[in-house]
Amino acid sequence: MPDLENWERQTLEKLALSALQEQRRARQWSILFKLLTFIFLFLVLFAAMGWFGRGEPPIAGKHTALVELSGIIGADGDASADRIISGLQEAFKDKNTKGVVLRINSPGGSPVQSGQINSEIRRLRAKYPEIPLYAVVEDICASGGYYVAAAADRIYVDKASLIGSIGVIMDGFGFTGTMEKLGVERRVLTAGENKAFLDPFAPMNKVQEQYAQQMLGEIHRQFIQVVREGRGKRLKETPDMFSGLVWTGERSVSLGLADGLGSTDSVAREVIQAEEVVDFTPREGLAERFAKRLGASVAQSLAPAARSGAVLR
Repeated sequence: MPDLENWERQTLEKLALSALQEQRRARQWSILFKLLTFIFLFLVLFAAMGWFGRGEPPIAGKHTALVELSGIIGADGDASADRIISGLQEAFKDKNTKGVVLRINSPGGSPVQSGQINSEIRRLRAKYPEIPLYAVVEDICASGGYYVAAAADRIYVDKASLIGSIGVIMDGFGFTGTMEKLGVERRVLTAGENKAFLDPFAPMNKVQEQYAQQMLGEIHRQFIQVVREGRGKRLKETPDMFSGLVWTGERSVSLGLADGLGSTDSVAREVIQAEEVVDFTPREGLAERFAKRLGASVAQSLAPAARSGAVLR
């Protein structure tokens, strides 16, 4: 019987040891799977937040480089000068770029941002004379959008695109009548007689109105000069060309505001003769978008009532 008892004890010990080893293996596999899952989620999160670089375009051989300018042109938007200029610089620097297409769908925006993009396009065209840049218009290329397009070698449009609006606007509201009806008194203290320039809560000041009109006239003249320099002899000026009117794409071609009808694909295929299109438009990551919105919300909550500014639209 002692041998039987020893055998039973040894069997039980082996079973217990086997169970413990199995538990350890299961625990190790569980830790490994959790670690792999964590790494995977970590990589997905970083990719979604745009923290991984775009890298070089995976296209061999000559191609057409594309940069998109879409929306209102302003310092804080997707169509900011910094963003568009960055994309253009990368497009021109790429050794396989045969030509650049700047695809525009914009109603306009900041004259400063538009001017910076225009100036950079002219600089890049001079630095890389063998690489042409063509503006291709989708729905609209008005005001600040056209200010940018005027720097291109050629402008291509759809027959139904809206082109032009070569003018400057400064708009706002006057609340003096409403305040009187509500019995609200405006109280503002300034050091400097024009510090409350065009205050929407005060009656219109004729002197300030004339000064604002003078500034708008200066910016308008700058805009006209940029268009004349960019379009040259192709421009067939009419009395209302610089009045702020817009024209269809078809009409803009006959006026010399554009050079012909075309799309991104047709320009790449038939004009640049590099059918493969590589997108160089900088894309905003999740982290950048979140930080920008947070900053805008804080600034909006802290800032006083916004003043009107000159806008190309």
